[in-house]
Amino acid sequence: MYKAILDEDTYISIFEERHSQELYELIISSRDSIRNWLEFPDQTNSVDDTRAFISRSLNRFANNNGYWAGIWYKEQIAGSIGFLSIDWDAKRTEIGYWLGSKFEGRGLMTNACKAFIDHAFNDLNLRKIEIGVATNNIKSRAIPERLGFTQEGVIRNYEQLHNQFLDRVIYGLIIDEWQ
Repeated sequence: MYKAILDEDTYISIFEERHSQELYELIISSRDSIRNWLEFPDQTNSVDDTRAFISRSLNRFANNNGYWAGIWYKEQIAGSIGFLSIDWDAKRTEIGYWLGSKFEGRGLMTNACKAFIDHAFNDLNLRKIEIGVATNNIKSRAIPERLGFTQEGVIRNYEQLHNQFLDRVIYGLIIDEWQ
């Protein structure tokens, strides 16, 4: 399966069923920090839930419509990054990501995003990448800003999470801006 070496300690690899337990343990250990911004930690209650997620991701991969990969740091799963879907007509995708709390501040997600951007533009021949982030998620917003994405707008009341409505800022990067 797909694997990309980022540096001597870090690589990205598409999720396979054998990663279910390790992924589940990371989600549980980081639930409190991840759930502030994403819905899935509260919906992940067993290894079977992560196994089902990986199965759905592999089906999307097989259908050429995105996938999720793990980010491994020193042989431990540190987080996840994925193409949420791919619009082949518009040649556009959206990158989603999250990182386990004990792996923050090491540049792992920025490097993983760089690899995904290169892959999207150079291998998949896409023309645009978007990243959507809750407006108050300062750490997550720093990644597209650091990588040269343009803030394209804010969608108000984008989602309801924990009985509050969150706005989402949308960042975009066009191939000509990356090269």
